[in-house]
Amino acid sequence: MRPPVDPKCQRSQALIEFALISPVLLLLLFGIIDLGRAVFYYDTINHAVREGARTAVRASSPLPTNADVLATVTTQLIGTPVTEPCPQGPVTSATPPANAAWLYVTEPSPPSTVEATPPNNAPGGEYPAIAAGSCSAVNPASGNSRLQVTIRFNLILITPVVAQATANHIIITAAAIFRTEY
Repeated sequence: MRPPVDPKCQRSQALIEFALISPVLLLLLFGIIDLGRAVFYYDTINHAVREGARTAVRASSPLPTNADVLATVTTQLIGTPVTEPCPQGPVTSATPPANAAWLYVTEPSPPSTVEATPPNNAPGGEYPAIAAGSCSAVNPASGNSRLQVTIRFNLILITPVVAQATANHIIITAAAIFRTEY
């Protein structure tokens, strides 16, 4: 016959088992949170880019400008800083600041280099402008031109192991191409 087990020994054993398994459980929990954040931002950015494209191509009075597109995208991405480093491109592979987004309104499939004379690449309310340093020239759209609105977002992860595996960030890029109504 076995001697009775001391309840204090059982509690100590459970505490040791929990201490051994808790890091794995916490890593799994925060990894799921990071995955959820990535899916949330992916969906939100895709919605914002479609709304921005709809704003860029609508026939209203006055015609829309880059500022209107930026305002629309900013209202969709509440709490996320959105800027336009080069509104008409080129869309570079550079990384936006942490948890921030860059917005571009360009011709479809924009080149990765500066264009001095691009095709129609801006909302119809923009004024023509020459290429500025590292940015393409502004060429307002007309006659049902196609415009592409692109958002690049830099998501910083919170789970250390997942962050190390992804260079501490994930770049989420979304684009929408619509024809102008003007």
